[in-house]
Amino acid sequence: MNVSLKRIQAIFMKDYKEFSRNYAISMVIFLPLILALMYRQTGAESIQSYFLPLNMTFSMVTAYVQSCLIAEEKERNTLRSLMMSPASIADILLGKSLLVFIVTGVILAVSAYIVGYAPSQVVPIVLVLAISTVFYLAVGTICGLFTKSVMEASLAVLPIILVFSFGPMALNLTETNVMYKIAQWLPSAQLVILAEHSQQGASVGEIVQPLLLITIWTVVAIVIAVLLFKKRTKDE
Repeated sequence: MNVSLKRIQAIFMKDYKEFSRNYAISMVIFLPLILALMYRQTGAESIQSYFLPLNMTFSMVTAYVQSCLIAEEKERNTLRSLMMSPASIADILLGKSLLVFIVTGVILAVSAYIVGYAPSQVVPIVLVLAISTVFYLAVGTICGLFTKSVMEASLAVLPIILVFSFGPMALNLTETNVMYKIAQWLPSAQLVILAEHSQQGASVGEIVQPLLLITIWTVVAIVIAVLLFKKRTKDE
């Protein structure tokens, strides 16, 4: 599959202009920062308190903005033009994801700074945050392709926000609790588990396991997003 940097850049610039003009979407990026400021005032210093704003960033910024940008293309019938253009599926999906990836990285960094989170092992944390970003981009793409308008996309992302952002709170329950057993497999919960292991100076094996699970979630989400995009191309 050919990848054209010029086409990716063109799609990126188009998204940037639409994102900067649509305040209903762009203003959402400030919500995790507000939440981070609120948590800083509480003085909470646990890994879960640090990662709640970060997980909120993934669902409320990455997945939400990505789904809305895709749905907006469908609502304006411009996604059909992209599909019919010489741009490959890789060009379109990479171009449509690049802006949100960059915005997510900035918000994650600022949120971590606000709450005072300083990981003892930077490399695995940065790596898992990057992989998690790709996962939520794929989830946002799926939501956008399933919906027909920005309003529908906004509603479709709500379960993602509730489950993936607040699911890790179930880790506070006992290990025999049903909610704990279910929630621990969520990528957002695995992110918290990896961060806790990293902060405690755990072995490589203890860090690799949650990283591997998050990667599996990401690969599955990417495959679904690509297959759904191909299906929408044929439908169009």
